[in-house]
Amino acid sequence: MKSSSLLAICVIAGALFSPIAAMASTLNVMQTEAPRSMDPGDQTATYTAALLDPMYEGLLARSSDLTLKPALATEWKSDDAGLVWTFKLREGVTFHDGTPFNADAVVKNFARHLDTKRGLAASGRLRTFIDSVTAVDPMTVQFKLKHPYPAFLALLTTGACLMVSPTADAAGTIGSKAVGTGPYKLAEYKSGEYVLEEKNPTYWGGAPKGVDEIKWTWTSEPSVMNMALQTGDADVVSPLPPAFAKQIEANPDMKLNKSDGSAVFWVALNTKLKPLDDVRVRQALNYATDRDGLVKAIMQGYATPANSPLAPVTPGYDKTLAPYTYDVDKAKKLLADAGYPNGFATSIIVQEPDARLGEVLQAMWAKAGVKLDVRRMESGVWAKAAFADPAGKQADGTGSVLASWSSGVNGADLQFRPLYYSASAAPAGANLGFFNEPKLDEVLDKAASTLDESARNALYVEAQKIVNDEAPHVLLYTTQDLYATRANVKGVWVVPGGQIEVKDAAKD
Repeated sequence: MKSSSLLAICVIAGALFSPIAAMASTLNVMQTEAPRSMDPGDQTATYTAALLDPMYEGLLARSSDLTLKPALATEWKSDDAGLVWTFKLREGVTFHDGTPFNADAVVKNFARHLDTKRGLAASGRLRTFIDSVTAVDPMTVQFKLKHPYPAFLALLTTGACLMVSPTADAAGTIGSKAVGTGPYKLAEYKSGEYVLEEKNPTYWGGAPKGVDEIKWTWTSEPSVMNMALQTGDADVVSPLPPAFAKQIEANPDMKLNKSDGSAVFWVALNTKLKPLDDVRVRQALNYATDRDGLVKAIMQGYATPANSPLAPVTPGYDKTLAPYTYDVDKAKKLLADAGYPNGFATSIIVQEPDARLGEVLQAMWAKAGVKLDVRRMESGVWAKAAFADPAGKQADGTGSVLASWSSGVNGADLQFRPLYYSASAAPAGANLGFFNEPKLDEVLDKAASTLDESARNALYVEAQKIVNDEAPHVLLYTTQDLYATRANVKGVWVVPGGQIEVKDAAKD
């Protein structure tokens, strides 16, 4: 066919065969849950963070080799005491709504977290050590810390420190309409169905060269995730259900990606509710849990039984700890000593994807006489129930919460402080069982301001022992990070803990 004839066909067919339309490319990403918020500072969920990542940036970012690199800040320095940090900001950056990025925008972003009345989900960890944030000049900002904090620079890459448009924040729309400075911007958010992101043609680093759009969908059904990848309806699935890992690995049209993760799965026990306020009962539940069995039954071996509240990849992790073997008889004795020779009844709330894990725990604990009511919830309903205050959990009869947490490569403090520090009790933080141990608080505060790494890690070993002894959680396992892509997808990687990074993705 002559080229002139081909051109005529294109003209007659119109937009359907437009060369421009044919060039458009979309990366389809499927995860296990819907986004909690479009505001990165008002959520702490790994999969929400993954979805928001292409649209938002912080002062610093992580490279795929996990080193820190400049992002919205081009350089930084601290005083000798590590208390005053000064950042030079990148010139010529604007938010997706046209608001200029400058020192005033940075100050407003952190002011909203330092304001206790705002109640943003990710604020608590910042208020612990940030004293003030001020503008030195239009493109220079200065942080004053309450005490030295070795993980400060790492923290600046996390959700609480990603920059949102002050205009959108003031308008109260940021929770439903993302407005950042990133290489992709929000095109459409159809609640309950999908989020569509389109490339930002005015991005300071140049418009993305990989794909034109990123479309995010979600499902709690493992078989649906697998089928979407098989049919090509999804280019990326994260996390990949372990049951399908070997099948994907054997398929040349797909790629299985696995690496050591940092997400620790656990059951938070309501220490304000009888009989879980008794340490013997909490210890009994730990002895009644067959962690090796869980790894085999739930994770198909793609996990490590938990011996600590920290993941093995986290600095300060103590591999020598072995506090709880699987011992039903010991569990029964502890329950009898606590006044429950015939066991007791309690409940656990779980998200839909974790329903089977809850059911396996139900069967295990039944052997020790514990009757566990497993309450399955959609992720949004679960989040509201999980982060309820003591009165709310008392009213609902919530005995425990099945959840996971990952500090990634950001240090032990970001695992301990949100989950076990007394001031992090829900709804202020992710201490979902309201654990309060002054000795642990003291150790964590001391560790957080200890600059010497070996001395700091020794304190975290002490903290691990306190948590294991007091048993506010039933620690389950640390997962491997599993995700899968179609074979033609390049440039995808994962931060330890499961946050998928797709903003540099391309398709052959």
